[in-house]
Amino acid sequence: MQVDGEAQEEVDKRSVYVGNVDYSATPTDISNHFASSGQINRVTIVCDKFSGHPKGFCYIEFADPATVQNALLLNESMLCGRIITVVAKRTNIPGFNRGGRGRGRAGYRGGFARGGYGYSPYSRPRGRGRGAWRGAA
Repeated sequence: MQVDGEAQEEVDKRSVYVGNVDYSATPTDISNHFASSGQINRVTIVCDKFSGHPKGFCYIEFADPATVQNALLLNESMLCGRIITVVAKRTNIPGFNRGGRGRGRAGYRGGFARGGYGYSPYSRPRGRGRGAWRGAA
């Protein structure tokens, strides 16, 4: 698995992110715009997985990492009537964004003591949509 990570890191070193791309831009349009930078291996226009429509950004992979600097010179240039943003592609680190406070609910969310007994999430239902509390019958 480490080999795939190293291979992806090498691809990322010779790739750029292009933002604010017009939705009607084709890979040919983008290739022609960046042709002066160097040899292009691949143009990937990122699309929404449900609708299939472009999201407005793409990635360009070059043959040589040195050509990335040439492509960065096209930052804030005009492509299909829009000013694009060009930055070097960053390498995703799996699990990097998982630390600290994430999504989900914490186990203990506070509460107040009633009659000397502490808050217990098991004593009675709390929150929305749980029905009315009937107490001990």
